[in-house]
Amino acid sequence: RYNANRLRVVEEVSYSPHARTGDYNPRLDLVLFVNGIPTATLELKSEFKQTVEHAKRQYKKDRPVKDPVTRKPEPLLTFKRGALVHFAVSQDEVAMTTRLNGKDTFFLPFNRGTADGGAGNPRAEDEGSYATAYLWEQLFQKDAWLKVLGRFLHLEKKTEEDFHGNRKTKETLIFPRYHQWDVVNHLIQTTREEGAGKRYLIQHSAGSGKSNSIAWAAHQLAQLYDNEGNKLFSSVIVVTDRTVLDSQLQDTIYQFEHAQGVVRPINRDLGNQSKSEQLAEALAEQTRIIIVTIQTFPALFDALEKYPKLASGRYAVIADEAHSSQTGSSATKLKAILGGDLPEGEEISAEELLDAAVSARKPSQDISYYAFTATPKAKTIELFGREPDPSQPRSESNKPEPFHVYSMRQAIEEGFIIDVLRRYTTYAVAWKLAHPDAEDDEVDSKKARTTLAKWVRLHPYNISQKVEVIVEHFRENVRHLLDGQAKAMVVTSSRQEAVRYQLALQQYIQDKGYQDVHPLVAFSGSLPPDDVIPEEVTETSSLLNPGLNGRDHAKAFETDEYNVMLVANKYQTGFDQPKLCAMYVDKKLKGVECVQTLSRLNRLFPGKETFILDFINDAQDILDSFLPYYNKAELTGVSDAQVVYDIQEALDAEQVYHWDEVEAFARAFFDPKAESSKLSYYCQPARERFNKRYKLLHDERAQVRAARKQAEADGNTIGLKQADASLKEIDEGLDQLDLFKKNLGSFVRTYEFLSQIVFFEDSELEQLCVFSKHLLPLLRQEVLDDDEIDISELALSHYRITKRKEHELRLEGEDDPDGLDPITGVGTGKPHDIEMKRLSEIIEKLNDIFGAEVSDEDQLHFANGIADRVRRDEAVMAQVNSHSTDQVMHGLFPKRLTDLVLDSMTDHEKLSMEILDNEDNQKAFALLILRLLTEQRREIMSWVTPDP
Repeated sequence: RYNANRLRVVEEVSYSPHARTGDYNPRLDLVLFVNGIPTATLELKSEFKQTVEHAKRQYKKDRPVKDPVTRKPEPLLTFKRGALVHFAVSQDEVAMTTRLNGKDTFFLPFNRGTADGGAGNPRAEDEGSYATAYLWEQLFQKDAWLKVLGRFLHLEKKTEEDFHGNRKTKETLIFPRYHQWDVVNHLIQTTREEGAGKRYLIQHSAGSGKSNSIAWAAHQLAQLYDNEGNKLFSSVIVVTDRTVLDSQLQDTIYQFEHAQGVVRPINRDLGNQSKSEQLAEALAEQTRIIIVTIQTFPALFDALEKYPKLASGRYAVIADEAHSSQTGSSATKLKAILGGDLPEGEEISAEELLDAAVSARKPSQDISYYAFTATPKAKTIELFGREPDPSQPRSESNKPEPFHVYSMRQAIEEGFIIDVLRRYTTYAVAWKLAHPDAEDDEVDSKKARTTLAKWVRLHPYNISQKVEVIVEHFRENVRHLLDGQAKAMVVTSSRQEAVRYQLALQQYIQDKGYQDVHPLVAFSGSLPPDDVIPEEVTETSSLLNPGLNGRDHAKAFETDEYNVMLVANKYQTGFDQPKLCAMYVDKKLKGVECVQTLSRLNRLFPGKETFILDFINDAQDILDSFLPYYNKAELTGVSDAQVVYDIQEALDAEQVYHWDEVEAFARAFFDPKAESSKLSYYCQPARERFNKRYKLLHDERAQVRAARKQAEADGNTIGLKQADASLKEIDEGLDQLDLFKKNLGSFVRTYEFLSQIVFFEDSELEQLCVFSKHLLPLLRQEVLDDDEIDISELALSHYRITKRKEHELRLEGEDDPDGLDPITGVGTGKPHDIEMKRLSEIIEKLNDIFGAEVSDEDQLHFANGIADRVRRDEAVMAQVNSHSTDQVMHGLFPKRLTDLVLDSMTDHEKLSMEILDNEDNQKAFALLILRLLTEQRREIMSWVTPDP
């Protein structure tokens, strides 16, 4: 029957049954028929005379869907009745639409993308071809065209809401864009050739239509047979938190097969049956497509281990990174899989979970992984990427890369997402502290800076000043957009900040009598009362969100009731709100988190403009975070397997465990008949050694500090020197134990990860891995009376917030960006010396250099700006990183610093002159910049511009 299909191409088709003799006799250049049924029309243009835009215009103006005279529908052009798709074609580009609608016809590009990742097509491969030859040679090839009609084309029904809240159902005939059609075909063909047990990384930007790509791939993988006629996969498991994907997959596949039960979503408990039990049941029944949430995904491996019959099956796992699980209790179990490598309160993405789950599991020949992500991390590329030459080992010249790419650049240039960096404004925040009446004891300088920075960030005046900037900017520039439906997001660093922001916003709006700003705050967990928060609160508390009434935050924010959402580690990844026009950032962002957070603004909406106001980040750092993902994400190198042995050597050297204990533990662990008590028993000696050493050192430190204080009171200089030497030695011992604990976790993660891509013929590594994984959570030191920083008398004496610059950060035209760094030096850190300084000295550190009030000039950002520019000088930094302070001060650094201060004269004349005219200031400023550049730069920067 298949071979009986007849495909025809007819030229110059007079298509209108209403045409009369005379001027009106419209013709289409080409019409494609299948068994006499029209499936596609084409208008062709030659680039020597016209472009693809002229073909689009011809469809819009000269191909009316109704006869101009009789107003009767043109059958060939009528939606759902005539041709399924209409192509505008030139030698260089292709566009298509499935619905002609006069001047409102919307065309989608059907282009391959240029060689450098942009919109359009590569040049023709040779003089006998065209750039659009793929249309004729690939898409319109008989088998390919029939497959598109039978397995891709489908009718999508969506309920949409207009500006005025009116809802209507919109029908769209979905025809794949080129990259969607291409990736699905390549995945299916390669999987058929290679069989189960392989991995595929698909780097597709936001705006690529990943939902449809995943739906098509899932359906076709579920139906896939190998060349011997055997079904390749028992089930296809789709890991996603897109609630729309459940119904979308079911509706799409029902159109293909007219059968129910092909797709089974598992996203809630049913009766007495948990999600894990539902998953096991679905696997046992060999349900063709199973949709699970991120939270449910780990149950897949539990089921495979628990039920041997299931383990004999073969599975395809498709991971969609677009949405994240919420933080809080739902993330607790996932953190166990992630090995505790997730910062407290952060969101967990499907990509992170998949990386961790695959790393922790030995390579399987029965599970294929298909990872869809817009922003792959280096670890993801190494786990799921492919070498350009698979026959050769990984190396600097044969680095793994994505299987398929649809870049951020192409999505922006094709108009599917907004370039959010085109309107990016930075603000400078500067402040001074006073601590007049407190005792001036010596404290850990790093801890003091962190404490002071947090105190300033939570200070009511700091937050109130930023709230004023946010509200007034929103009312003046954002609120009126989208016919008054524009929304904004405020990104904060912590729950404490988010709650204080919300309370300050409510108060400011009330004081001003504004009726057009309606804030909503979202965070996880609860916060106890303090000097600002009057009662224990959660994100559903009536104090914070009085009109929420138990509704989901995302759904409530969709309504007209709210137009500003404040978030703390929530809704920063995967949150899809097209009306979001502005983002106010008060959180340090970098790398993938930066791209994912700011990309909440990139969704399209008619008439949309975007704004970003940033109180904390540097514009260049933001640009540097985006650049690796503008085109294809690339690694700077490949991971070094020697790192595992380096960490093992560092762990062995501490002698916290004895090797016979590790071996005994491993024997019990791998013995299915061994009792669990044995695991605890063999970990206990190492646990006791660690805790005993830690407590002894801590107690000794307290005694020496007391002796030092007495020596200082007595004026005993010899006693002071002896105490300082003893404290240094004790602190090094404590740091060494802290580093051991850190290395223990690093070893587990690094070994589990590298064992996926490197074959270690070393059973000792596996034994140490399982032992370390169980020992690590047992090393919980008691809170040992650490020094508290007295901030009870602290006062914010000076404060200024100023608009620095409106940037138009351009992603295009940049030099090749830095790639993503693989694992090369984990576990090679050294203990840091605890630097003890008087609190008053730390508070006055920067002010002593300039001797000017904050209100005169922006001192803090001047220093950071100079340091950032020095960092970009490779020759200077090579000396800074390799030599002592004295050597650096006699090298290239002083002259480069002077040059940069001179360059800054235009913007910072007063500060520059104070440095250049005073030799002492020059030296003090040079030492400060040097410290910003070396190992303590993070300490000072966390005080000046504190990390979250």
